[in-house]
Amino acid sequence: MEDKEVMISFKQAQELIESFIIPVSTEVTSFTRALNRVLAEEVISDVDMPPFNKAAMDGFACRKADLADELDITEEIPAGKKPMGIIGPRQCARIMTGAMIPEGADFILMKEHAEITPSGKVRRIKASANANICHQGEDVRTGDIVLTRGTRLLAAHLAMLASVGCTAPLVYRKPAICVISTGNELTDPGRVPEAGKIRDSNGYQLSAQVSQMGLSADYLGIVRDDGAELFKLMAEALVKYEVILISGGVSVGDYDYVPEVLGKLHVDILFHGMHVRPGKRLLFGKKGSCYVAGLPGNPVSSFVQFEVLVKPMINRLMGCTGRPLILLLPLEKAYSRKKKDTLLFVPVAFTEKGTVIPLEYHGSAHIHAYTVAMGIMEIPAGVGEIKAGEMVHVRPL
Repeated sequence: MEDKEVMISFKQAQELIESFIIPVSTEVTSFTRALNRVLAEEVISDVDMPPFNKAAMDGFACRKADLADELDITEEIPAGKKPMGIIGPRQCARIMTGAMIPEGADFILMKEHAEITPSGKVRRIKASANANICHQGEDVRTGDIVLTRGTRLLAAHLAMLASVGCTAPLVYRKPAICVISTGNELTDPGRVPEAGKIRDSNGYQLSAQVSQMGLSADYLGIVRDDGAELFKLMAEALVKYEVILISGGVSVGDYDYVPEVLGKLHVDILFHGMHVRPGKRLLFGKKGSCYVAGLPGNPVSSFVQFEVLVKPMINRLMGCTGRPLILLLPLEKAYSRKKKDTLLFVPVAFTEKGTVIPLEYHGSAHIHAYTVAMGIMEIPAGVGEIKAGEMVHVRPL
């Protein structure tokens, strides 16, 4: 079949994948183990935040109307202690940051703006209009939704869970993922390659990219370019896993058995090829609740397509509603290419000026370029030249 009959755009591939993804089931976990998990329910605050009027500075809690007078110190209020008395006329309480404001006080005279007189009273020595009080509920009110369903939980989210007492959040389950490398040319990284052989890097690269998402993948090793051997392994994997990542064997060569084997196993191939570089011959299929991504064998192709297509797919599978971060940034220097018929992904670095600069890149086997890359720049199909200063879309790595 001709390429023009099977190739789809990158956007079409994204839309197809999204239309077929059904999130995995949910489970309750401890919030201490919830990093990188995705919330399956809204989280509602059971308290006001702050829960009481509190001091924003170390100083003296007093009445604003009395600031021109010398003030008697009635007590000391450290954080965590309930005030003992009420602040009356020409009185104040020594107070620490985060401590509860005593009744009657409406102003915190900063320690730096006050002095103690020889008689032991407090006198203001510098004026300030700021009351230095954090008011009850000014951040969050009881009953407010503080985290929404579909949120990937990061460090700040865990702090919020702790603050509202949600110690057992409902989250989406981690999908079972495996990685398979294919190719007669591959050998173990610990061995010196014989003539015509190369070390397997994709299997470990893809496994590491999965790990960076806070997940884990079973690496099933190298499978030779043998249809029967691949059939056996894939048949077992389709039963055991929810995401199968295959590297290599997905093109149209005589030894590219992945499409044929998936067909025999009744995997529904949603698409096999995109108008994109690198990663033109990416394959995506589905059988039941298992999703199969057949990634090209070139290491840059597998790396990039995992970042731009597979990672968002796994996130959707985990119930994440957020979209990948894509920045619009100015190009540091002009960029041009001869072939402009496809969407092109290019490794870039960020500069201190807030611009991006394309890195030296020799093609889909040049994984070394991505060891220093900070992002992936998108050059749309039809664009052959971008001038310095023009804005480009960049996905941070």
